[in-house]
Amino acid sequence: MLDQEFVPYMERTRLFYRAQGFDKDYVWAHFEATPFSALCKPLEDCVVTVVTTAVAHPEIPKPIRKAESIPFSESPAKFDTSELSWDKETTHTDDRQSYFPLEVLNKLAGDGMIKSVSKRFHFVPTQYSQKATSIEDAPLIATACREDEVDIALLVPL
Repeated sequence: MLDQEFVPYMERTRLFYRAQGFDKDYVWAHFEATPFSALCKPLEDCVVTVVTTAVAHPEIPKPIRKAESIPFSESPAKFDTSELSWDKETTHTDDRQSYFPLEVLNKLAGDGMIKSVSKRFHFVPTQYSQKATSIEDAPLIATACREDEVDIALLVPL
């Protein structure tokens, strides 16, 4: 049996926000009802997309980044993940497939496991405001997913 030490992410996040000068601790979203729904059709008939917090356009300053939908054909070979917070001593983002599985999704589509990959993926900036995420970002991404006839959105936050 391995002797494991678990990373206290919630406490580390509280301390991280305090160190940045926020007056209130981060409050994690809580839903009484799960905000997801079951598939209405077989997986092989589904269009799939990716929603990520990995930065596709690092030249845009963090304070003014907005959620956006980007053609998969314009996805960067390497996303900027340097400013995102996670345990970088025990993990990394050198393997793009671990957080942006485009090649795997294309293979699944080619094998007939899914219908196709949508034409766009979606970026959502990491931010302290659940209100902005709920009122601005989520509706924007949901609209884009409906436009692209997406059935499944893989949420991959970093």
